[in-house]
Amino acid sequence: MTRPAMPQNATGYFKWAFIVTIVGLVLGAWVGWQATGTLSGMATVFFICAVLAVLEISLSFDNAIVNANKLKDMTPVWQHRFLTWGIVIAVFGMRIVFPLLIVVIAANIGPIEALVLAAKNPAEYARIMTDAHLPIAAFGGTFLMMVGLTYFFDHEKDVHWIAFIEKHMSRFATIKGIEIAFVLCLILLFSNLLEGEEATTFVYSAIYGLLTFLAVEVVGGLLDASQQTMSAAAKGGLGAFIYLEVLDASFSFDGVIGAFALTQNLFIIAIGLGIGAMYVRSMTIMLVDKGTLAEYRYLEHGAFYAILILSVIMYCQTLVHIPEVITGLGGAGLIGISLWSSIRHNRLEQQEEERRERAVEHV
Repeated sequence: MTRPAMPQNATGYFKWAFIVTIVGLVLGAWVGWQATGTLSGMATVFFICAVLAVLEISLSFDNAIVNANKLKDMTPVWQHRFLTWGIVIAVFGMRIVFPLLIVVIAANIGPIEALVLAAKNPAEYARIMTDAHLPIAAFGGTFLMMVGLTYFFDHEKDVHWIAFIEKHMSRFATIKGIEIAFVLCLILLFSNLLEGEEATTFVYSAIYGLLTFLAVEVVGGLLDASQQTMSAAAKGGLGAFIYLEVLDASFSFDGVIGAFALTQNLFIIAIGLGIGAMYVRSMTIMLVDKGTLAEYRYLEHGAFYAILILSVIMYCQTLVHIPEVITGLGGAGLIGISLWSSIRHNRLEQQEEERRERAVEHV
């Protein structure tokens, strides 16, 4: 089974995202009406859903670029599976099941009790989620930091955007485990800024994040090494599929926790972030089909710099509150600058090519 050809019109890539947006906003308005019985309450929930969708898109645009980078090397079968099953896991797993699971573990209650708590006592539910922010930030920040550092600490990487930084990182990549050592040093640094039980929780959560990244890398490597003996359905994609799902989960941590600053209603959060997730999926498909990463050579660099900044922000959020708007605008700004740099590079190359052609014609 192969993924069907996608439309060439850019708007066509977002058809399902537009449909989900309409359905989601209508559903959000209905939830607002049911909860308040007033038009103002309905409009408020409608607006919150829209803001959450924008928040998710701004926080996850770099996720779409990283997904596209991995997807382009996957088989069509696994591309299709990620873009279908993966979005189901992303929307329902990370935006609904994950927040429930946190409360189940933190409050030591059953899943049904957690769901009832979310519906009947959202304030208490939000409090439990907020209290769990430190281990989530430590775990997710560590995983994302390893993702970003692994991209730059690559001795085979020969395209550099911020050359004076990336050339040195590429050169030092020959030192085994340098990115792990760097992350461990940061873990020790931030743990020393915390006190008592918080410091212990931070260290353990960060180590689990590091081990999760390494486990995903090991599993992916084993699957790649055994492709010749795997079934045709599993070749060329299972390891990447697992990697992308864990990566999406790490990106979702910040958005899910940040959403509670706008509303304490789990179902409104699921609607808003679910809408945003559909746009991330559509952007991923468009980037793969149109070969955008190849056309704009620094776009990928911008995404991985945004990942590194997000990971550092998640670490800093264990010490002070950082508004989600800063996280979203920071990542989007970096990607925008990398896109501008890519366009400028392409224009200069084209001008140089035209100059050489005129020189040849003159001769």
